[in-house]
Amino acid sequence: MARYLGPKSKIARKFGDPIYGPDKSFEKKNYPPGQHGTNKRRKKTSEYGIQLKEKQKAKYTYGILEKQFLNLFKKASRSKGITGEVLLQLLESRLDNVVYRFGIAPTRNGARQLVSHCHITVNDIVVNIPSYTVKADDIVGVREKSKSLEVITSSLESARYANVSWLEWDRDKLKGKFLNVPEREEIPENIKERLIVELFSK
Repeated sequence: MARYLGPKSKIARKFGDPIYGPDKSFEKKNYPPGQHGTNKRRKKTSEYGIQLKEKQKAKYTYGILEKQFLNLFKKASRSKGITGEVLLQLLESRLDNVVYRFGIAPTRNGARQLVSHCHITVNDIVVNIPSYTVKADDIVGVREKSKSLEVITSSLESARYANVSWLEWDRDKLKGKFLNVPEREEIPENIKERLIVELFSK
């Protein structure tokens, strides 16, 4: 599956959750998309279908491909700790997600583009790999030449910075510190990771 570039509200309605952030269209039509809307009779979803839907939801939320997701799951299953929680921690530690959480970009797709175009640094070194794993005490910032980019300044001015316990942002220097890997209860995403683990365990 290639990255989804179509209507985001449609995907949010499919999962019944505003996975791309506040969405007025989703709020108006908080039911699955389709020709018959709420009147369509839908078959009961199987256990496999529920598990698959949760995996797809996680992939769309973090904007990653099937192979990337599978590799992350394998890495999580080899790590100490609860596999599902470790999986979410690995997703949250991706550089593109950290850039998004800091508010440097308004969306994860936008954050991925900024990283790919060499606008982001980690410990003052330019990193252009969106899947780069940020570690505790790493400093993520905007490259000096890129600090005046309109897409970055407008995103930061919107004050969309996610005030989460594992990140610390310095608005003056346009740099932030990744304090530690977040605990599961700190991650705000509405994802049932247990279902994903059950799916891959079959």
